Amino acid sequence: MTPKEAIELCKKKGAQVVDLRFSDLMGKWHHFSIPVRELTETVFEEGFGFDGSSLRAWQPIHMSDLLAIPDARTAVMDPFLDAPTMILICDILEPITRENYSRDPRFIARKAETYLKSTGIADTAYFGPEAEFFIFDSLRFNHQPNHSFYFIESSEGNWTTGEDERPNLGYKIALKEGYQPVPPADTLQNVRSEMMLHMEGCGIEVERQHHEVATGGQGEINFRFGTLVKTADTMQLYKYIIKNTARKHGKMATFMPKPIMGDNGSGMHTHFSLWKGGEPLFAGDGYAGLSNTAMYAIGGILHHARAILAFTNPTTNSYKRLAPGHEAPINLAYSSRNRSAAIRIPMYSHNPKAIRLEFRTPDPSCNAYIAFAAIIMAALDGIQNKIDPGKPLDKDIYDLPPEELAKVPATPASLGEALDVLEEDHEFLLKGDVFTQDVIEAWISYKRTHEVEPVQLRPHPYEFSLYHDV
Repeated sequence: MTPKEAIELCKKKGAQVVDLRFSDLMGKWHHFSIPVRELTETVFEEGFGFDGSSLRAWQPIHMSDLLAIPDARTAVMDPFLDAPTMILICDILEPITRENYSRDPRFIARKAETYLKSTGIADTAYFGPEAEFFIFDSLRFNHQPNHSFYFIESSEGNWTTGEDERPNLGYKIALKEGYQPVPPADTLQNVRSEMMLHMEGCGIEVERQHHEVATGGQGEINFRFGTLVKTADTMQLYKYIIKNTARKHGKMATFMPKPIMGDNGSGMHTHFSLWKGGEPLFAGDGYAGLSNTAMYAIGGILHHARAILAFTNPTTNSYKRLAPGHEAPINLAYSSRNRSAAIRIPMYSHNPKAIRLEFRTPDPSCNAYIAFAAIIMAALDGIQNKIDPGKPLDKDIYDLPPEELAKVPATPASLGEALDVLEEDHEFLLKGDVFTQDVIEAWISYKRTHEVEPVQLRPHPYEFSLYHDV
């Protein structure tokens, strides 16, 4: 879509407001709005100024000015706002040099696509994320010097079987038994269907929606795969639609990886493939129908997984999900069909075009632009250096004897550990100037200062059960 076509679409849809949106380094969507008359072809080149120092991990106060440049190809009508509003996603530029801003995650994703083509290995990378989420009736939390708590309310939660709900109608979902039950156990079918229809109305091609494994309202809505930047754009809209539909129903949705103890967390299993000239590069006659290119890509992802987890699993809470003995794949191995491996080769179809890798470790708290870019860079490094992924692990990894399990590399145990690994292993990310040293240092510094250290400094409520009487 051209700028002229985006303006014409505004008129056709009766838009009165244009909402300009962009992502900060950590992946949070921000916005400001203009009356529709301000949307001219000129602004698609000149952009709009804003204060970059007011956003986390972006500009210092003495260099605060940045420009937001709308991308006409992203035009879509907002399904929630009262005034008819068109959304345009923006790229961020430096106002003096007119160069792309290095800490704009969308720019990092675009550079990853450009670098992919420059290698001659492939010209297209497709991503298909499966982001899970929870829909709660209420979420309360607080932390003060003398107390800390969180309280989740969900009418589906198995902990409510004894509540006087006047009446309590039962149909509670037991821990780990929430995978695709029909109503009345699944109380959120209508909410998820409304989310799905909003997505369809915004041009997102939804494939299915369903209740997920956990109690307490876990769900998943899958959409059709796409190219890196396009899919990351879609993920931002996906989260926006899910959160706002839930709020419309008096509920809240969260992409926090592990909000409920003892039950499944929310992952973002990420399907990934490389293509060139319209032909799939991962299909071959090797293990599970894979090519040598695919095997080397697996080798690269597994080799650098402990570093890229700082981007694909970027919260302290991510490592509550990535815990030994639970459902998440913490062991860095690959296998066909085996969902306990970090990389799985889905075997639903023998069509070469359906051959892909499923990286099961990421979670939906990530910034998709940066997470997908890091996955591409690790895969390309594996292909360029012909990194051997070793033998597949076609066993239930959770049932391996201790001596055999000890030989399988594992994910970091904490965000702090992942950041330490990233600090040591990031040269592969700097190729093609996709990631810059500044971006990596800013990411590590922000995460340590604003997330890792504050969590480390606070007493955990369970510590009082363990230690109050020592």
